[in-house]
Amino acid sequence: MAEPLILALDQGTTSTRAILFDAAGRALAEAGRPLQQHYPEDGWVEHDAEEIFRACVEVLREAVEKSGRDLSEVAAIGVTNQRETVVLWDRVSGRPVHKAIVWQDRRTEPRCRALRDTGHEARVTELTGLLLDPYFSGTKLAWLLDQVPGARERARAGELLAGTIDAWVIWKLTGGRVHATDATNASRTLLFDIHAGDWSAELGNLLGVPLNILPQVHDCASDFGHTDEGVLGRAIPIRGVAGDQQAALMGQGCIRPGEMKATYGTGCFMLVNTGETAAPSRARLLTTVAARVGGRTTYALEGAIFIAGAAIQWLGEGLGIAGGPKAAEALAATAREDHGVVLVPAFTGLGAPWWDADARGALLGLTRDAGLAEIAQAAFDSCALQTRDLLEAMRGDAPGAFAAGAELRIDGGMSRSPWFSQRLADLTGLGVCRATYQETTALGAALFAGVGAGLYRDVAEAATARPETQSFAPAMEHARREAAYVRWLDAVTRVRTG
Repeated sequence: MAEPLILALDQGTTSTRAILFDAAGRALAEAGRPLQQHYPEDGWVEHDAEEIFRACVEVLREAVEKSGRDLSEVAAIGVTNQRETVVLWDRVSGRPVHKAIVWQDRRTEPRCRALRDTGHEARVTELTGLLLDPYFSGTKLAWLLDQVPGARERARAGELLAGTIDAWVIWKLTGGRVHATDATNASRTLLFDIHAGDWSAELGNLLGVPLNILPQVHDCASDFGHTDEGVLGRAIPIRGVAGDQQAALMGQGCIRPGEMKATYGTGCFMLVNTGETAAPSRARLLTTVAARVGGRTTYALEGAIFIAGAAIQWLGEGLGIAGGPKAAEALAATAREDHGVVLVPAFTGLGAPWWDADARGALLGLTRDAGLAEIAQAAFDSCALQTRDLLEAMRGDAPGAFAAGAELRIDGGMSRSPWFSQRLADLTGLGVCRATYQETTALGAALFAGVGAGLYRDVAEAATARPETQSFAPAMEHARREAAYVRWLDAVTRVRTG
């Protein structure tokens, strides 16, 4: 009998991909499609939900075709997705009533500000672990109900359905038979009580969102129905779902308290598993659901860095360092030791734990003998030093989650660089493990689906299929590391406006 395979669907912000894995976590084939971005007004970002679904079907079919394997060998599908992006659609026709509003969209900032100004944020954070920010789904959904003609009335009448991208894709894949999401995606909506594990009537009333339009909330490894036979030519069970960062946490094998991962792309998302404790954050980090399997919820603290890889792009686009990231890295590696140059890349403000939207970037510590090499190294170092900011905040919020010998597991574009990986270890003082296989988000979705389909006994067995890693131990002297961090904190103080 052929070994069972798992098909992962990774619906992201800029592309839609499918990857076929075997039970050992090896990728056998993949396919992808770019996703068009729509910017109807300044600060507004939208996606075409119908385009997303068409791409999902195309890449699922293509990945299986490329593998040369038979569809009957696919035991399950796992879905992972851009979180917080929301769709509102007609229950009967299956057509969206408006384009999807993307997580990056800022149109609901006035509504969030009004709720903050009237003192609601503390209660919202208590229930959801989140902040009142347009980033999350709830106020986006309220905007759709208020601005699309007749939508609110139709929602109350049960004629409309809503959900994050996973719920939309599952509903379409199952031919409209299943309207479901998982606990990780639900936890990013501002409508889900992460302690009770269910939608909150209190939050629905606060935001003006009727709960009847929301999907059922399942575990990450659960029964999400079967694909309609017309989609792939055979009904395939959908057995795993998780938001992209939580899927990556699983893909990196971070299933125990204190295990953490950071994904370095344009920005950086960092999560630390806090176990069954939903640690409240004094540093305005996010408390979120890491996973829910077998009815057991584990939690994570999450911090976001706005500018990581984008700082390296700026070296080329802003300073004219030609040759791309590799050339910038080679230049940075030639910088003088202890040159004292600090770049604070607050090009769009500062993210966690500072949360200063009005801060702007600065280059400090320049001397007559400082040049492009020192500035380039400062750009790479800014990613490592912002990571340390998050580590210090997480240690303060959940000291019990950080065991001796804690390590940081990394993925994303910047992690491909051994030089940056070593620099990250040096400036944070933590051991760094770089995943040799980068598609940990898709892998995490596949592993959840494998648990849901019974291919693994539990998440612990599934986590053994995590990628091999290359380890980097801190080599910088303690005094130099601390001096660099003191310089960084001083520079951040100088750019902050609050």
